Amino acid sequence: MQQRRVAITGIGLVSPYGGDLADFFSHLMAGESAIRHLLTEDLPRPLSIPFVSCPTFDPESALGKPLASMMDRFAQLGMAAAFAAWDDCGLPRITDDSAVRDGWGVAWGTALGGTLAYEKGYRELWQKGRERLSPLSVLLGMNNAANAHISIQLGLGGVSMSHTVACASSAIAIGEAFRRVRSGEATVMVTGGSDVPQAYGVARAWEALRVMAPGDADTSPAACRPFASNRRGLVLGEGGAALVLEDWEHAVARGARIHGEIVGYGTSCDHTHLVRPEAAGQIRALNATLADAGLTADDIDYINAHGTATAEGDPVEVAALKAVFGERAARLPVSATKSMHGHLLGAAGAIEAIATVLALREQAVLPTANLAGQIDPACVGVDHVTAGRRGVPLRAALSNSFAFGGSNAVLAFRRVP
Repeated sequence: MQQRRVAITGIGLVSPYGGDLADFFSHLMAGESAIRHLLTEDLPRPLSIPFVSCPTFDPESALGKPLASMMDRFAQLGMAAAFAAWDDCGLPRITDDSAVRDGWGVAWGTALGGTLAYEKGYRELWQKGRERLSPLSVLLGMNNAANAHISIQLGLGGVSMSHTVACASSAIAIGEAFRRVRSGEATVMVTGGSDVPQAYGVARAWEALRVMAPGDADTSPAACRPFASNRRGLVLGEGGAALVLEDWEHAVARGARIHGEIVGYGTSCDHTHLVRPEAAGQIRALNATLADAGLTADDIDYINAHGTATAEGDPVEVAALKAVFGERAARLPVSATKSMHGHLLGAAGAIEAIATVLALREQAVLPTANLAGQIDPACVGVDHVTAGRRGVPLRAALSNSFAFGGSNAVLAFRRVP
């Protein structure tokens, strides 16, 4: 079967910097952290951990009150990002051509789904003693709520899939959407992810894992320090990010603007431990992606690392990169944008994919914030970018997503001149 080229024609997001792509990229290039406060709002007891929120996002303004009321916040963020990506790609929101709609679909990632809706129900049952819950409770909380709403609102009659693979959820969603368009099964796919880990039970559970960075009002902006010798753990955040992937010929025929090209996708499982990463599994995913893309290690000019700032994760990722790229690894620019926008769990792969595509488009390399002069000796061996670089000739780039459960996903993108 002849494989088709896959264009990225739409990008949309709801980020802690807002929804404007230029602003998002500008903040990242400047190394500006969006980590601003501790997670204390509307909780039974305050948590002394930093958190990244989307303070300017108003679901009723973005979606309208009737639609917003039918969604948990994770689906609201996802729908808003999908609307923005769809409008960016220049296609009408609803088409009456059912033959076309049947070949257009959704693949969405979320690690948590509607945990805020479920937690609200638990509080009403156990704290307030209520015997009945809202009849919308299941519809608000189900993991496929976001992709279902996206399919309905955009009139997409093809496949509608949700992927829940912890921190790799949206990277895998993007990869599976890419495969459907490349094979000809789909003409257009809306893909990405959204998550909201503010639920008190979720935050407490992550805190118990002891992988969370502590924080206070003075240190929160610098709380996430991937690859640094003084790193203390990850910082959770909320957000939504979406891409429109389109058959290349279809995009060119309608005169679409093309942000970039997705050219490869690889996955693997460490199959060794639920939380401790293994370089061997990541190496398999990296090599699988290069092979899928028809690229060699010498073709890659930038890597957006998974880089969560955990004690074990960062050195393992660097070891995998050095194994795959050999001597060239020392000259390979690597950055972890989670240091600024936080770890969006199921949406992390999507927001990092967008950052990578924009880096290729703008010919600029994004930095890892809070790293200058503090690189862990266990993480040396790659070109850690500590300040944004412009005017860099980038041809192709990788975006890494490595999840609990040992699931690894890598996406390859190529610049379109």
